[in-house]
Amino acid sequence: MLKILLAEDDNDMRRFLVSALQKAGYEVVSFDNGRSAYDRLREEPFELLLTDIVMPEMDGIELARRATELDPDIKVMFITGFAAVALNADSQAPKDAKVLSKPFHLRDLVNEVGKMLAA
Repeated sequence: MLKILLAEDDNDMRRFLVSALQKAGYEVVSFDNGRSAYDRLREEPFELLLTDIVMPEMDGIELARRATELDPDIKVMFITGFAAVALNADSQAPKDAKVLSKPFHLRDLVNEVGKMLAA
């Protein structure tokens, strides 16, 4: 089963995302901040990092940068209400990261995750 690490500080959003991805057949481990998510990434491999950008303790871009240092093969998808931030060339976000702007439909998220993990 493909494993997804989710970092999202909004509790309701995190619950919805976990539920939708589990129904689609993925194993999901979720955290409410980047630092906890990063600590878990150091313990075991994941196929996909799904992360909000604006979070306390460690933002999603920093988390993604560190995740790809740990595992160059991990795929990264940002979920954000601030798409312009994610696409900033200076952000050091992983080059092939996908950005999904909020609000989005859960079906769209599941479809995008499926496409990324099939690639």
